[in-house]
Amino acid sequence: MKKIVFTLFLLLLEITSSAQTDSTLFMKHLCQLNGVSNVTKINSSIYPEKYVFKIKQNVDGENDAKGTFNQRVIVGYRGEDRPTILVTEGYFANYALNPKYEEELAGLFNANLIVVEYRYFAESVPVHTNWDYMTVYNSLRDYHNIRQELGKIFKKKWISTGISKGGQTTMFYRATYPNDVDISVSYVAPLNKSVEDGRHEIFLSKLVGTKAERKAIKEAQKEFMRRKVRCMPYFKEYNQKNKLKYYLSEEDIYDYTVLEYPFAFWQWGNPISDIPSKDATDKQWFDYLMNIAGPDYFSAPNKFMPFDVQAARELGYYGYDTKPIKKWMSIKDTKGYLKKIMLPDSLRNIEFNPTLYNRTVEYLKKEDPKHIFIYGETDPWSASGVCTWLDCSKKKNMRIYVQPRGSHKARINNMPSDIKNEIIERISNWLK
Repeated sequence: MKKIVFTLFLLLLEITSSAQTDSTLFMKHLCQLNGVSNVTKINSSIYPEKYVFKIKQNVDGENDAKGTFNQRVIVGYRGEDRPTILVTEGYFANYALNPKYEEELAGLFNANLIVVEYRYFAESVPVHTNWDYMTVYNSLRDYHNIRQELGKIFKKKWISTGISKGGQTTMFYRATYPNDVDISVSYVAPLNKSVEDGRHEIFLSKLVGTKAERKAIKEAQKEFMRRKVRCMPYFKEYNQKNKLKYYLSEEDIYDYTVLEYPFAFWQWGNPISDIPSKDATDKQWFDYLMNIAGPDYFSAPNKFMPFDVQAARELGYYGYDTKPIKKWMSIKDTKGYLKKIMLPDSLRNIEFNPTLYNRTVEYLKKEDPKHIFIYGETDPWSASGVCTWLDCSKKKNMRIYVQPRGSHKARINNMPSDIKNEIIERISNWLK
């Protein structure tokens, strides 16, 4: 009996000790912030402490009468004496739960990390999804609220950053709340002027890569279409296997997949040498197309629909050049395709509002925040990036860096060494 009591005592002591270890001073401070709930410690091989929690946000900006929702946030803690990286994620934040995840800037500058999942994605969705409130302004208000609350703990300098849509969000956040952060770094961030911006088609047909490479891409598109009838059984099998449904016919979606191919090819930096030879089988050509530009992107409903709503409303998007394959297409034209393919009938009346674009352009031209923009030279999103029109030559702070032959994967760490060192030195000086 004494042995059992002693064993229970040791077990209780172990549990108590474990609880005291988990309840660190930082965690206690985190739990005391307004609106914060469900604070859970998660494993990390990078940060001494890492947590995921929810924070209560208004569905509609400052109007709390419209209801609230819980937004997911992941925080990696290194110390209150360190700078803090705020990742203005544009989509899901699942990746940040990985114990080995390390954001580039947080690693370079030994900083704390805050990753905020974008509203209406994954675990950050209101109970009643009213798409009227899926706006950029409301998302920026989310980030501002998090900055105000976490700023009670992290009092050193803040850097906001994001990739692609997240990079756009960093840009919009700085223009809307210019004093929330000290430094901003936008990676591969487009700034589109309309739903079908128009600059991407010109970029893909006349500017990207070499003339020979552009010709090879167009010839590949033609080959996909010449083989369409023979490839359709593979396409239907692919859709069935992956449980993909569409608002348009499978024949039409095949055409859109071929139209998407050049954009996807250059966006992710694929090699021309991977294009199958003319004597390759239909299955080899089909598998290659699926590997570069699979039709999952056009499926409906689709987990990226919150983005599609914003693209139609204020973020804008790109159009397609149909000339290389027009004679084989089953669709007559692609005008208004985003609404036809990506949105249900109930949301197809959304009209594009250029206010966000105009306001951001005006801010970037007039102001000079400590803001770095990073682009890839062959990334089609660069066609609508600020790198095409923003002149930083007379600005003291703002800088644009373009990775030679870089894709949508352009980052500080994979820049040429001289550019990488210049960026790191500039941010280091700003942090001092």
